[in-house]
Amino acid sequence: MRAGNLLRQLDQRLLPQLTRAAARLGDRPSRSGVLTWAAALSAAAVLGTALWAADETPLGDRTVGEVTRVGVSDGDSVPGYLRSAAADLAALTQSAPAAEDGTYALVTLVAYLPPQRLATVLGDVGVSTVFGRVPLPGRQTEIVRIPAMRVPDDVVAGMGQVAARKETEAADYRARAAAVDGDGDGERELRARYASGAEVATAEAAAYRSGCSCVYAAVVRAAPGVLRGMAARPDVRAVDPAPEVYRLDRTVFTPPLPEQDDVVRPPVDTGPSPEPTPAQPSEPTPGTPEPVASVGESSEPAPVVTIPLPTPSSAEPTEPPPPSITTSPDVTTAVEPPTPTSS
Repeated sequence: MRAGNLLRQLDQRLLPQLTRAAARLGDRPSRSGVLTWAAALSAAAVLGTALWAADETPLGDRTVGEVTRVGVSDGDSVPGYLRSAAADLAALTQSAPAAEDGTYALVTLVAYLPPQRLATVLGDVGVSTVFGRVPLPGRQTEIVRIPAMRVPDDVVAGMGQVAARKETEAADYRARAAAVDGDGDGERELRARYASGAEVATAEAAAYRSGCSCVYAAVVRAAPGVLRGMAARPDVRAVDPAPEVYRLDRTVFTPPLPEQDDVVRPPVDTGPSPEPTPAQPSEPTPGTPEPVASVGESSEPAPVVTIPLPTPSSAEPTEPPPPSITTSPDVTTAVEPPTPTSS
């Protein structure tokens, strides 16, 4: 209550009574001391109330700045994480903090799946987000986070937006490579890096455009019993419940990739080497992979990086990263997906 409103209420309730009491006491000269004390006490009460109201500050949202993390981090044991998720799911009860409206959970899949398979695997639970990555052999590719209330329609539409962004990214890499002048070692290496980025971005665009088998995890919300039933499905690797999650915009989900089966470790990108100098043999360096022509299982893990998908209203694609072997920056972003509904 504001100080002004509180003082007005005190005036309306106390002053009439104090006035009547003062009038009665004023008729008795022998009680002038009582009147003086009553007036002093009334003034002290009003002053104390005003000070209390002025010092009272509204409580804000105490969760501001707090981020909840669900999933794995570099160096974590994947088998240990799977066992922990299974134990948490078994211990989840209907009296969990968020059980009345459903409990959020991170669902990790056994393999990369196409959008059309998700409806069968996830069933009719409410879906908020899916995680995707093009598993190119020996290459680090971007992990994308696609808001998806309707499965598979929103996933297909999101993949189309990512494909358009990747096509623009590939064109930018090619333009940068063409703009590099000189024939020194540094220039050759820079051109090779740009060419590598263009190659990977082109392959990613083609894969997403075709609705590839690229989805490997999802964030869902359902009752504990439904989550336990989902965990028993053949395509589901783990269901990690997160009853502590109330707001998705303050939660970071980092699911393990299907190919990560021992320890979560930084990726190894075996991209093509720079063009050989005249003093070097012209044959390809042993172990250098051929240009990517198809999408298959990845031989190395990719970084657990969540990058938000541009909203449908955005007309401009994301600016590509600076030259490097990887095709995307290591950025972790927490965004609020649409409110989940049953698919």
